[in-house]
Amino acid sequence: MHFTSEQRLDDGVLEREFTLGEIPGTLWTPESAAPAPLILMAHNNGLRRREPRLVARARRTAACGYAVATIDAAGCGDRPRSAGDERARADLRRAMRAGEPVDEIFESFIGPLVEKAVPEWRTALDALLSLPGIGGPVGYSGWTALGIRLAVAEPRIAAAGLFAGGYVPRAQREEARQVTVPLLLLLQWDDEGNPRQRALDLFDAFGTKEKTLHANLGGHTGTPWFELDDTNGFFGRHLR
Repeated sequence: MHFTSEQRLDDGVLEREFTLGEIPGTLWTPESAAPAPLILMAHNNGLRRREPRLVARARRTAACGYAVATIDAAGCGDRPRSAGDERARADLRRAMRAGEPVDEIFESFIGPLVEKAVPEWRTALDALLSLPGIGGPVGYSGWTALGIRLAVAEPRIAAAGLFAGGYVPRAQREEARQVTVPLLLLLQWDDEGNPRQRALDLFDAFGTKEKTLHANLGGHTGTPWFELDDTNGFFGRHLR
């Protein structure tokens, strides 16, 4: 892991950009000298890790005493996309404009993207946990499809907070039954891109004995900011 920049923000949080091979990432750490629990904060496919809503969430979470890290997975943010990914995205835009079914198009690139992303996140996790000032346990927050796969594949994940927006491939919907860590699922009731019933069915499918659903009125990007405080409380119960 090579740090390329750092700055102390006005809330006391230290923000550092890093690279790990070809993987670019950002790490936010609190002022506390004690080892901080780590939260992996994954943005939905296509967003840059510097997307303002994610940065704001990360800074506020770090100010509460957590180390927070995010990376741009393959094909996300500024990382190059394959020709197949670009064709799938073009097909998706065309189908959405025409009001045609899009599930099979999502399957064609979201599923492989998740499979590629998991090894990179596990590599980043190895490197992050070797840094001074960062300790376990580890939480996950964000992109649901990736969170399901990581929660099943990575035993160091102790709790997960997921956003119900975004397409979840069939493979991850099946894997949800294997998720056993405590879970908080945030659902926007009027999410224009995520059928409500599919999200409710996914919540029902999770195999964990400790799961909570928070639903709020509004569209995809309308999650109320008070949910961040509740999410930090959720992680406080399970990571401290």
